[in-house]
Amino acid sequence: MSRFVVDASAVLCLASAEIEVPAEHALLAPTLLRSQTLSALHEAVARGEISAEVARDRLARIGRMPIRLLGDAVLRRRAWDLADRLGWASTYDAEYVALTQLQADALVTLDTELARSVEGIVATASIDALR
Repeated sequence: MSRFVVDASAVLCLASAEIEVPAEHALLAPTLLRSQTLSALHEAVARGEISAEVARDRLARIGRMPIRLLGDAVLRRRAWDLADRLGWASTYDAEYVALTQLQADALVTLDTELARSVEGIVATASIDALR
């Protein structure tokens, strides 16, 4: 079984493309995933990119995805330290990286800048690795 941390960009892609992740893959994410996906979908509606109905459908699909959400004190401490080390003011991306270090084989993100910035820190994988 492969264990992947999925960030909001990856989860939104899975939801919009209606990709079903095989059971042999375990998906993990920090608890902030819920708020990030909710906000991203709401923002897409506000920009007129998708309808509210489509956004709500994707949000429901995300809610049904078998993603284990984690957010304990160890993860938060590691995220803080990583953000300091990488010079990031925000700890949001650092939570995904920290969780990957602690519990997963790779981080799945569509954010190429994030993937580049964590080279040598964690392994990354494309969305195709989840198929």
